[in-house]
Amino acid sequence: MSKIVFFCIPAHGHTNPTLGVVQELTARGHQVRYYSYHSFQEKIEAAGAEFISCDAYDAELNLTPKDAEKIGKDMAFSTHVLVNTTLALDAFVCEDMKKFRPDCIVADSMAIWGKAAALKLHIPFVSSTTTFAFNKHSAKVMKQSFGELFRMIFSMPKINKDIKRLQDYGYPIRNIMDLMQSDPETNTIVYTSAAFQPCAETFPDTYAFVGPLVRPVTAQLTKNKKKLIYISMGTVNTDMLQFYQNCIAALESTDYQVILSVGELVDTGAFGNLPENITVKPHVDQIAVLAQADVFLSHCGMNSVNESLYYRVPLIMYPQTTEQGGVANRVAELGAGIFLGDDTNTEHGGRPSAASRSHIPSPAQIRSAVESVLHNDSYRQNASAISDSFQNCSGAKGAAEKILAVCNQKN
Repeated sequence: MSKIVFFCIPAHGHTNPTLGVVQELTARGHQVRYYSYHSFQEKIEAAGAEFISCDAYDAELNLTPKDAEKIGKDMAFSTHVLVNTTLALDAFVCEDMKKFRPDCIVADSMAIWGKAAALKLHIPFVSSTTTFAFNKHSAKVMKQSFGELFRMIFSMPKINKDIKRLQDYGYPIRNIMDLMQSDPETNTIVYTSAAFQPCAETFPDTYAFVGPLVRPVTAQLTKNKKKLIYISMGTVNTDMLQFYQNCIAALESTDYQVILSVGELVDTGAFGNLPENITVKPHVDQIAVLAQADVFLSHCGMNSVNESLYYRVPLIMYPQTTEQGGVANRVAELGAGIFLGDDTNTEHGGRPSAASRSHIPSPAQIRSAVESVLHNDSYRQNASAISDSFQNCSGAKGAAEKILAVCNQKN
């Protein structure tokens, strides 16, 4: 029996793909500890792991919803938050690891405290990557604007100060890339297919493209019109009242069933009396909706895109961060969706400029994008081809085999 530790950030899109792997490992008789946050405890324990709470340490950060919006957009702020969490967890995690003596640490690529602990304590490590894997070839999908590049360069002094704080605590970290980058030597599980991963052929055998681990449909949604349009901007950057209102204005006079998931930052009462064909809720069962949907208007978080394509649903893409833009670029490249708000490229899936993405799309633009995807079956056909590549991946079993191979190297 191997002893395996998981670390993850408090985000559904990063936690959910790991749960099937945990279930596979525990079903084989291996002991799994999962360091996470209270809102995920029930899911983690249901998968068979021992849940270890990190909430007391995260509370020291006092992040507000506005702070959460900056994660993924401001590299210096994101690094500061991650380093604060790593140092807050330092004594607790290191003491636990010395007592538990795990055979392997599996950490989300954003949970740098897991990788840092593995480096500090010389424990075999596996990176759990819920976004695309990146090297000098695949990084081309992350086409940063001049402004984004300038902000990153300007933020480096702040980032380097935080790296120095880690070094002072005994972590062998030379620079931010030691924590953030994918490297050929690190055993890495990537939750997508080689067909969807950009430049997959340039990654070595240390990378396992196991496909997205999408849970089965557990709730049934009644589809009451021929076409169902689903709209969601994820669970973090959801303070977008004007955008949602424009979506309602665009689709209220159509013969489509429309479901909007607007998150917790918008008061659903602000929408007033809704048209009979439109439903607005803070949260929905996304899998149940996508199993019936014809189009998904999305922020293009990797988890949402994987789930959409898994169920063969083409996308209308409105990314809010550079990472989401990279995912959207790949979807457009493979012809499974189009960008929202760029009239010149809508029909061809082209990438809009940063300026076009910074403006709220009008009702006319939203309506035009929906009609374009619905009336061109190539988008659904291309989404289906990607779905087929997902179905052919090794899934949770392949991920578990990768982790156990690393454990066996130690033994």
